[in-house]
Amino acid sequence: MSWPEGKTLREFAGQWWVAHTKSRNEKALANDLAVKGISYFLPMSWKVKKTRGRTTKSLLPIFGGYLFFCGDERQRVETLKTNRVANLIDVADQQRLVEELSQIEQAIIAGADLSPHDYIKVGQLCKVIGGALAGLTGIVVKTRNETRLVLQIDMLGQAASVEIGTDMIEVVDETKGN
Repeated sequence: MSWPEGKTLREFAGQWWVAHTKSRNEKALANDLAVKGISYFLPMSWKVKKTRGRTTKSLLPIFGGYLFFCGDERQRVETLKTNRVANLIDVADQQRLVEELSQIEQAIIAGADLSPHDYIKVGQLCKVIGGALAGLTGIVVKTRNETRLVLQIDMLGQAASVEIGTDMIEVVDETKGN
């Protein structure tokens, strides 16, 4: 999911870019970047599909078509040379992207079952107050049977969500900068 292994995203050195990959090239690009020694983050989750009595599991990117990488200008050019990138997106607010991606990373490390989720512009901003996900901040949505915390990547207009107990969250008072 990230390279180099054993490092957190906050430890990666250099400038962040977002690679908008060619169709279904996220994992191949991640492999190419690891071979070239370029730090990247590709959050993925398992998708289970049942058809005709058979169950298949696939490890798929949470943000289909996107891979986040970090480095210098030379590494940016090397990424483009892979011929797996449709477009590079400059990251204007480096710190904000790292904060948002670090929340996704923390949820993955905690073993949370993340799944892609529609990006939400309105809703209740909440913070997790206990457990392995403590400190994560996101928007709470309710489905028929569960409450989910939506973790957003604003610059992409994409999000992922994780199931959360309502006893594990508290509303963030935006007027106090909680």
